[in-house]
Amino acid sequence: MSTTTQRPVTSIDDAGDPRLDADVAVDVGHLGEVLLGHYPELRLAARKLMADERFHRIEGQSVPEHRERVLGQLRLLAVEGDVHRSFPSRFGGFDDHGGFLARFEELTHADPSLQIKSGVQWGLFASAIYHLGTERNHDEFLADALSIKVPGAFAMTETGHGSDVAAIGTTATYDVATQEFVIHTPFRAAWKDYLGNAGQHGTAAVVFARLVTQGVDHGVHAIYVPIRDEATMEFLPGVGGEDDGLKGGLNGIDNGRLWFDHVRVPRTNLLNRYGDVTPEGVYESPIDSPGRRFFTMLGTLVQGRVSLDGAAVVASRLGLTIAVTYGNQRRQFASSSPTEEVVLLDYAEHQRRLLPLLAETYAAGFAHEDLLAAFDDVFSGRNDTPETREDLETLAAALKPTSTWHALNTLQVSREACGGAGFLAENRITGLRADLDVYATFEGDNTVLLQLVGKRLLADYSKTFKHLDAVKVARLVAERAADAARYRTPLRRATQTIADVGDPRRSAGQLRETTTQRELLVDRVETMVAEIAQALRPAQKASPQEAAALFNAHQHELVEAAKAHAELVQWESFTAALERVTDPSTRQILTWVRDLFGLSLIERHLTWYLLNGRLSAGRARTVTSYIDRLLTRLRPHAQSLVDAFGYEQVHLRAPIASGAEAGRQDEARAYYKAQRASGDAPVPEKHHR
Repeated sequence: MSTTTQRPVTSIDDAGDPRLDADVAVDVGHLGEVLLGHYPELRLAARKLMADERFHRIEGQSVPEHRERVLGQLRLLAVEGDVHRSFPSRFGGFDDHGGFLARFEELTHADPSLQIKSGVQWGLFASAIYHLGTERNHDEFLADALSIKVPGAFAMTETGHGSDVAAIGTTATYDVATQEFVIHTPFRAAWKDYLGNAGQHGTAAVVFARLVTQGVDHGVHAIYVPIRDEATMEFLPGVGGEDDGLKGGLNGIDNGRLWFDHVRVPRTNLLNRYGDVTPEGVYESPIDSPGRRFFTMLGTLVQGRVSLDGAAVVASRLGLTIAVTYGNQRRQFASSSPTEEVVLLDYAEHQRRLLPLLAETYAAGFAHEDLLAAFDDVFSGRNDTPETREDLETLAAALKPTSTWHALNTLQVSREACGGAGFLAENRITGLRADLDVYATFEGDNTVLLQLVGKRLLADYSKTFKHLDAVKVARLVAERAADAARYRTPLRRATQTIADVGDPRRSAGQLRETTTQRELLVDRVETMVAEIAQALRPAQKASPQEAAALFNAHQHELVEAAKAHAELVQWESFTAALERVTDPSTRQILTWVRDLFGLSLIERHLTWYLLNGRLSAGRARTVTSYIDRLLTRLRPHAQSLVDAFGYEQVHLRAPIASGAEAGRQDEARAYYKAQRASGDAPVPEKHHR
């Protein structure tokens, strides 16, 4: 990969005066080590394996060819890919849950279809057997799932119910006479849909269905159900389905639909860790509450959201590495010199397009490492309590939407920043954008997940009132209302304006302070949650219909508060990560990147800060002007910041990021230079008189 020559960078000292930082540079090696996070050896080993062309996507393959290639790659991974890492040692694993996901995320740069198909087989199908089953299920089903002797589907989603798993229609009714469960889809909307491995390759499925015994519906449980004959690959009696066909992306995966017409399976096929049925038909569970039981079962499968968060970060890094590298080599328009065209990344607008996205990608990466650590803490058993599981689920539900939407935006902007070259399939950005599209809606629709986060924020807010008497509650509410009113008064804004007048450097100095950024971001979250809580208070005494209508009326505000919370989490993770950077020069540059992220968030929500009196108009203008200064500071380091992601050309596989563009530009410049030197250059018409 070609890098640009390090240039001096203009920065602003504490007094606000320009100075020249000739020695400020990124230690790419050190920063790369920081970015590898908690599992550097495992990530590097996975990247080394993914450098093998056997795992690379071949652009332009037909859907059948692509599917067969990915299936073959999956079988290679079963042998060479350390895919059993999160499973018990007796199945060849290490009980290393975080390390498993760290390796798994690195498959993205080989082919997202491979990453997702691996996730279906080991992260969903096999993991459901492991986490939802007991030893009897493990002994019978797990080894074949891990070896891919049995390719499997994870049959949760239905055509009529995606995110609302509790309302699925498929039933598993226990027959005492035969000691079997009867699996049935009673109507078309109950067909299992969008299932990886269901369209062609799967021979079994973990089917989620409503467990009914002795006339009682005990809610959603998981059951192991064979679906195809392993020899003929035909559906077994009572099982039917169809291929989902061509999709907008991820066409290396055979997504399909399944239906069941009174299919019988043994009682022991029930994955019975959280609920079981005796031979006599008596239901038993270690968790009495049906609601808590349901959410505990689903919580064991949170790793899907964690892995998608990490994969989205990988895709964003790939897109930006390609776009920034190309932008550092491609030249267009001779605006400042009659003989030299300008490098794209020297244009202020090009910097505005890419560098804030780069800052957000850094933030998303650091937040993902914190999520990965929390996931491993819970699933390793080191810190596994109902509270930590709830925290983990909330964190995953906040970060997965934020990073997947960010990846889609980043890839689109990166594509446009590369012009027509970015639209060519060989340069990969369009393919990544298509494959990542569905990340926004699977493993939980992003908007629905943010509603869950919003509800958790409201629940936490309500705890501040839990042990207060009525008088204290009234006083606290009044104080909050007074605080909001104080911020909205012209006097508050005037105070800021007076403090800043004639000295924009003072305003900029405050904005770059860590404490100021934190206060602004935290205050927005807390204020939004408090206002929603106040608006929803009447629901406590309303009828169910009135309460639902009131909640629906404030749904958008709830989602926006959850987004603000996720942004704050990313900023906090970035700020904490700065302490892990030991090289002073690198830490300084990375602090500018953090500031760019924080101030970009404030600029994004500037209307809120102005309307709520948190910023004066003068200080609000300073936000944008200081962002422009940060872009100028960071421009010379852009290449180093993407090089620190650690991708070689064998991982990027994008000709425009290979140095070829720099070669073309050098050839063109040498040609015109020689032409001018020889005197053979034609005279422009406007100079010919």
